[in-house]
Amino acid sequence: MPAVESDAEALEIVVDPARPTGRTLLAAGVEQSYVDVADPRHLHFEYVRRMAAVVDLAAPPGRPLAALHLGGGALTLPRWLAATRPGSQQRVIERDPAVVELVRRDLPPAPPEVVVEIGDARDAVTAAPAGAHDVVLADVYRAARMPRHVASVEFAAAVARVLRPDGVLLVNVTDLPPLAHTRTHVATLRAVFADVCLVADRRMLRGRRYGNLVLAAATRPDRLPVRRLVARAAGDPVPGGVLHGATLDAFVAGTRPATDATLAEG
Repeated sequence: MPAVESDAEALEIVVDPARPTGRTLLAAGVEQSYVDVADPRHLHFEYVRRMAAVVDLAAPPGRPLAALHLGGGALTLPRWLAATRPGSQQRVIERDPAVVELVRRDLPPAPPEVVVEIGDARDAVTAAPAGAHDVVLADVYRAARMPRHVASVEFAAAVARVLRPDGVLLVNVTDLPPLAHTRTHVATLRAVFADVCLVADRRMLRGRRYGNLVLAAATRPDRLPVRRLVARAAGDPVPGGVLHGATLDAFVAGTRPATDATLAEG
């Protein structure tokens, strides 16, 4: 699940009773991140596995990547990326100093190539050099809502600027039926990126549950590894589906992208 706005008293890291090496970051009792302190390749949450699957399939195995993580939590994906692609240079932007302090104190240190900074996601993207990153992974929430300033066409364009020509953006979206927020976010990304797909639990795509969906976007047409992603999603312990092309057209039909101006009006 995405991070929620919190203070230090609302945060804790607890041991997973079903997996002694598992640690869960909680904010006000709500699960935020999960780390296996003995095996960073173990990914507990389904949406994290879906984000990792796109990264796995979008670049040759083991090739180091330059990654920008917007939202840090317990550093689940930075730890995983360091284990699966050694030498990857990673920058993590986390807005909550209390999260950063707790993770540093109670979990194993992040790999040395992972740099954690306290700051705002949009500010970090705006300040980053053009073409600096192979992948941007966005999991930015406050009080269970995606902040407006990271949900607009203008923000998507800023991310596109910092990606390399073959770069990929991954976004975690939390939504509930009828997935109106997700439809808007897909339309927003499609206003900037040439190739977009959605990956989620099949029950969510049928409008039967609340949860997380993963959006992937690339500036180059046909860049996303959709066919292999379909197979990977279907084989997950929580089987997922992929919307792309015509099925994604139908999903977002009639939905307008969100801009800074329209979000401000809302």
